[in-house]
Amino acid sequence: MPDVMPPARCHALLPCAGTGSRAGTAVPKQYQPVAGRPMVHHTLAALARVPRIDQIHVVVAPGDDALKRADAAYSIADCGGATRAESVFNGLTRMLADGARPDDWVLVHDAARCLVTPALIDRLIDACLPDAVGGLLALPLPDTLKSERAGRVAATIERAGKWLAQTPQMFRVGALRDAYAAHAAGGFAGITDEASAMEAAGHAPLLVMGSAQNIKVTYPEDFALAEAVLRSRDA
Repeated sequence: MPDVMPPARCHALLPCAGTGSRAGTAVPKQYQPVAGRPMVHHTLAALARVPRIDQIHVVVAPGDDALKRADAAYSIADCGGATRAESVFNGLTRMLADGARPDDWVLVHDAARCLVTPALIDRLIDACLPDAVGGLLALPLPDTLKSERAGRVAATIERAGKWLAQTPQMFRVGALRDAYAAHAAGGFAGITDEASAMEAAGHAPLLVMGSAQNIKVTYPEDFALAEAVLRSRDA
């Protein structure tokens, strides 16, 4: 009988090697306490509550042992790079070396999007599993958009058909790794997320409705908002 390939698995990849310079925190922002726990712990907890995710891979900076523990529910790769794109590329390469198959799915998520919920992640998986390319959580742009020149408005930009990209972003491991590899020699210039890498490779990722609460904690005031939302969920 011919060999039967096992079904493709879903992995999560969490780049966690950044310094978070815009956050103004004393430690890398992913480790800043929010609602009583380091922010990344909330992110990992949401991913861990999605049964269809087979394994969570966390990419940290070399020498970073903040997340290491014997009974971890995730694997840690200390191959983080100088940029998010480099960390994702290194993480995908490590995943393939450690046994992930090229046709497996990977959901790449920002450690600083600690308000993501299992329901949002499941929505993305449901939409992408039957899709030939994969896709990302995103929101239609709700506000008026301006372009700027020297600190002043240069023009009002038509917002119809424009979306705010979020994470997770879900693609095949091999295809995404190849898309990143095509830009490695140039330092991943112009690659701002997984969807942009796939777009550059000629693909059209699927847009899946995200949530206004799925913010990326970036600036100091974002921590208070994230804390309020997390505490309201526990109330």
